[in-house]
Amino acid sequence: MSDDSGLWTALADPHRRAIVALLLQRPRSVGEIVEACGLSQPSTSKHLRVLRQAGLVRARQDAQRRVYALEPAPIAALDAWLAPYRRLWNARLDALGRRLDESPDAPPHPLTED
Repeated sequence: MSDDSGLWTALADPHRRAIVALLLQRPRSVGEIVEACGLSQPSTSKHLRVLRQAGLVRARQDAQRRVYALEPAPIAALDAWLAPYRRLWNARLDALGRRLDESPDAPPHPLTED
């Protein structure tokens, strides 16, 4: 991942992460985002501007309202950057699972029959 400090800065704020999560479901108008997030319209617009400048969302005009949608490319770049860390944790969790399975007083695995 190149120098994407704007992406990290945008995602550092919990309100902006909530907006991203909301837009993951479907594109939404500013009014819908305001209502769902419980923020004021000016505050929501500021958060959307930061997300737009970071390339995380795009806006389109629909009559009198703006509709925001996620922009997948930065999310894909973030996912690719996180992949080695995910592999690290998965390997450690797999090792822990094997260790627990080998323990003589381990309870039965919930996905297997007794």
